[in-house]
Amino acid sequence: MTVAAPFSSASARPAEAVSGAAVPVATPAPAVMLDRLCLRLGGRTVLSDVSLRFDRDEFVGVLGPNGAGKTTLFRAILGLVKPAAGGIEVFGRPARRGQPSIGYMPQLRVLPAANLSGRATVASGLDGARWGVRWRDRGARAEVDRVLELVGAEALADRRLHEMSGGERQRLLLAQALLGQPSLLLLDEPLISLDPSRQDGVVALVRRLQRDLRLCVLFSAHELNPLLGAMDRVLYLGGGHAALGTVAEVVTGPSLSRLYGSPIDVVRLGERIFVMSGSREVGIDPHGPCAPGPGMPGSGSPDPRPAATGAAAARPR
Repeated sequence: MTVAAPFSSASARPAEAVSGAAVPVATPAPAVMLDRLCLRLGGRTVLSDVSLRFDRDEFVGVLGPNGAGKTTLFRAILGLVKPAAGGIEVFGRPARRGQPSIGYMPQLRVLPAANLSGRATVASGLDGARWGVRWRDRGARAEVDRVLELVGAEALADRRLHEMSGGERQRLLLAQALLGQPSLLLLDEPLISLDPSRQDGVVALVRRLQRDLRLCVLFSAHELNPLLGAMDRVLYLGGGHAALGTVAEVVTGPSLSRLYGSPIDVVRLGERIFVMSGSREVGIDPHGPCAPGPGMPGSGSPDPRPAATGAAAARPR
């Protein structure tokens, strides 16, 4: 298990002999490296002195209660939140706005107009400032078709959003995050408002994409169990601190009690795991469904502009 500890971004494999001389062979930089990172939000310390690395080809579940810093961490990796101290590197370079190597699916998603087609919805991620322009050229249309195929949403291309289930809309938002062939996916609470069967489908799809495309995926959630069969490692956040490792290493009573600074019990029932603080389960999702767009049920306000919910949210305009 990894806890906050300083380390250097420099890494190398053992030296190899070349023409009689030992020449070190540098290894690729990790997907994300946090070096003594401190994040503050509204005067509150969200993360304190956290040093971790996420490798290029792994699925990491990011867990923790509300306010633990999951969304803030993602926004800092995107270059949208400036560290109070320490640093963040993404593929060996300092985190900055508009990193094309990152695909992003934010937690608060205002879906576009209900009469938009699936294809137009995904295409809006090519340019978050307008709809129906760039995606009409041949290259952009081919890119939209490519990501629709990746997520198995070809049948949704010509359907309208109001005809789709929540799980189908999530596929479109995931397709949007894959525009531009990113190497890192940040998925912030993609299971919100989905029933268990659709949660399982989203997790299985993301795991398949992660393996097939050799991505680094950081997948935040309030509940551990939907991710159990997919994660390579789990990152738990709490009390400004972090613990990263396998489920067996991190999800234990002693480990989480140290992280949260209070007694935590881990109860295993069959294939399910429950993290308990007294009689309360840690991490129960208090959120409602994702915010509807104009024309969607529950919408009460006009759409101010096209949504930059996927790749466009992480790319310069």
